[in-house]
Amino acid sequence: MSILESLRPVANLRVLVTAGAGGTGAVTARALHGAGARVHVCDVDRAALDRLVVEHRGITGSMADVSIAAEVDQVFDDLQGTLGGLDVLVSVAGIGGPGGPIEDIGSAGWERTVAVNLHGQYHVARRAVPLLKQAAPGARLIVVGAAAAGPGERGYAPGACTQWGVVGLVKSLAVELGPHRVCVNAILPGSDEGRRARAADVAAMVLFLCSPAARRVSGQVIGIDSRPAPGFPW
Repeated sequence: MSILESLRPVANLRVLVTAGAGGTGAVTARALHGAGARVHVCDVDRAALDRLVVEHRGITGSMADVSIAAEVDQVFDDLQGTLGGLDVLVSVAGIGGPGGPIEDIGSAGWERTVAVNLHGQYHVARRAVPLLKQAAPGARLIVVGAAAAGPGERGYAPGACTQWGVVGLVKSLAVELGPHRVCVNAILPGSDEGRRARAADVAAMVLFLCSPAARRVSGQVIGIDSRPAPGFPW
């Protein structure tokens, strides 16, 4: 295999993308589908989910809130029926959470952020990992963080706290799954003064992490900066 060929994901990967019907998740799902993967997505937005599966024949979907274990279980039941297994999990589901001073953040907003960003990651990983072990070598678990909730993001304590938790989960799973030849990484899209990293840039990084060229990349937290570098017009 040439270096150029190693940069392309292998054909027919079985992929689950959470929050895959809109935004970064949808861009990533379409990119993987275009690269020859068999893609199943889940999302809380029924209308967006229906549009995606109609517009992109071959992508299948389930409606689910990842913070609810029973709904995640149903996603994996659907996935087994459509894909028959799993090679790649791209876990995009996450929310920035409420902003403002900590004294102004209500418990409902805090608890919802933790439920989606941490409990959701647990529910999905718990079901995905046994399938990824069966698919290894070459299996991937990729977490995409919420853009507005990077670690240390001022005024977004709930999102920032859960993002640190996601980093800890990724680091731990990379060690746990390394002997099983499953690579585990996180992508943290940046945000700065209202700008967010482009969904296409995140999708491109996901494609790279799914490629044979990334077979020795694991336990990494990869930032995608939204801030233009000096002299560059992007």
